[in-house]
Amino acid sequence: MKEFQRIDRISEEVRRELDAIIREELNDPRIDGTWSLTRAEVTGDLRFAKVYVSVLEEERREPLMEALKGAKGYLRRALGKRMIIRSSPELIFVSDRNIEYGVHIAKVLAETGIAAGKQEEPAEEEKP
Repeated sequence: MKEFQRIDRISEEVRRELDAIIREELNDPRIDGTWSLTRAEVTGDLRFAKVYVSVLEEERREPLMEALKGAKGYLRRALGKRMIIRSSPELIFVSDRNIEYGVHIAKVLAETGIAAGKQEEPAEEEKP
């Protein structure tokens, strides 16, 4: 149980530090717009970290993912300098479409009038 808590803490720290490194240190014009690192999953042996990236603008997704994949070596070294772990994990960037899907569902619900607080009241039955 303690091992899972440790991995969860390390995963969150990897996500936070990578977010800071990308925003502060990378000067790639492809890394622009509305994006976020939603989560990171570090393996138990700390050799790999799968990092989920959410991008709201569809046209910016592919250039951003290419820029991050191209900067993997730099990001791994910078992460190793910021974190106190034996070796920094190999980074695997994955496109996360959960936020985009949530926005789509909210839009559909709003269009159909099922949005929270706008549910129709059941009609009162007529009394004979």
